Amino acid sequence: MHKARIAALIAGAGALAAAAVAAAAPAVPAASVSRTAPASGTPWLTTKPGAIRLSPTFRQGPPTTAQCEANLGIACYQPGQIRSAYHTPALYAKGITGKGTTILIVDSFGSPTIRADLRAFDHAFGYPAPPVFKIITPAGAIPTYNPGNSDMVDWAAETTLDVEYAHALAPGANIVLAETPVSETEGVQGFPQIVKAETWAINHLHIDVISQSFGATEETFTGLAQINKFKLRSAFQLARTKGVTVLAASGDTGATDYMLNGTSLYTHRVTSWPDSDPLVTSVGGTRLNLNAGKYTSVAWNDTFNTSATGASGPTPNATGGGKSVLFGRPAYQNGVKLRVGTRRGVPDISMSAACSGPVDVYGTFDPAQPGGWTLICGTSEATPEFAGIVALADQVHGKPLGLINPKLYALSAAKAPGIVDVTSGTNTVQFFKNGPIVKGFFALRGYDLVTGVGTVNAPALVHELAGR
Repeated sequence: MHKARIAALIAGAGALAAAAVAAAAPAVPAASVSRTAPASGTPWLTTKPGAIRLSPTFRQGPPTTAQCEANLGIACYQPGQIRSAYHTPALYAKGITGKGTTILIVDSFGSPTIRADLRAFDHAFGYPAPPVFKIITPAGAIPTYNPGNSDMVDWAAETTLDVEYAHALAPGANIVLAETPVSETEGVQGFPQIVKAETWAINHLHIDVISQSFGATEETFTGLAQINKFKLRSAFQLARTKGVTVLAASGDTGATDYMLNGTSLYTHRVTSWPDSDPLVTSVGGTRLNLNAGKYTSVAWNDTFNTSATGASGPTPNATGGGKSVLFGRPAYQNGVKLRVGTRRGVPDISMSAACSGPVDVYGTFDPAQPGGWTLICGTSEATPEFAGIVALADQVHGKPLGLINPKLYALSAAKAPGIVDVTSGTNTVQFFKNGPIVKGFFALRGYDLVTGVGTVNAPALVHELAGR
């Protein structure tokens, strides 16, 4: 969930009243479909990066699921509900909180209010502060924050989501936020600075897991040769030798993704990098369904859910997944070759990401949206959540787990209880009424190109990953 869209769903000063604003998408050449709003006042802004943020904010505290369902027509979840969905309180009760581990979160620009916002978030839900919360800028000085710059605002939203939900799932873990001075967009842009920051952190700090909620469509690079020319994989290769787990979001536009211009989408199947890298664990998205106190998961796809998207018709809003054009099938996917063929398949695993079930986030970085509490969704949510799960497993293991993909596929093949199969849903998307359809894949028994091996039962998976 790494390309941001901001939908105007909630109107009024702190009221929970829905205001659906329709925006018709114009026809464009067959090679692409524009996501740029056709006129001022329409709800869709195509910006990259960031989580999908539903705006404006709530002034009267974090909204409840019941409030969102009654007033917005969608569910929303507080962090305690995300914890319950994955059964992490059973681990916390045994002292497994991520203590002694460190999660590295990487975001362009960061957020000027993240320290105060995390304190407010923790206070609202009764969470302890992270033992250590450090902000580093090893790739260079960060430009002065400009709240009138939508790119900076979107990165601030992304940063806030990443920090708050990694901490929520692993409350005892240290958090290191690496801010970089150049925005990651498509192609090479922004990645050299990200690589520099990650390399420095791996070499100078005790890092267990890296959370990356961004990505660029593989086709926006000239090929793997360009990635290698700029040594963009070097941080992942270093992480492999140092035993650091690297995660990346699989994307939020289903079976398609953005073109180099950042405002148009391919009309055929594509995937994104770095989540397609064999050295990275790709994190996809599910939709949590709460029924009688129990949570179940289906593949996330809100393409036709206008309450979740704010659009008048279908718009690509689903978990990313598919087959890489840059990388062949890694050995750990040999057991699922009937699903991936000869290519690297993504995602590897999935967690909550749906815009019809977003999470409550607290941030004061945007003066245009006073009030603090807002709703955010996308695989940018799923990725820091899974980083928290990995940190819990690192604590049990006693050291970083490194590349966990071989273990995930072995556990799935063995039908281990830590892996919860997701067998419903698809990441097929459509652009607008009677517009192009990009046919994706179906969630199936076992591995699939929508949710990977499935989702998480944390008490079992943490111990299975740790070999305990």
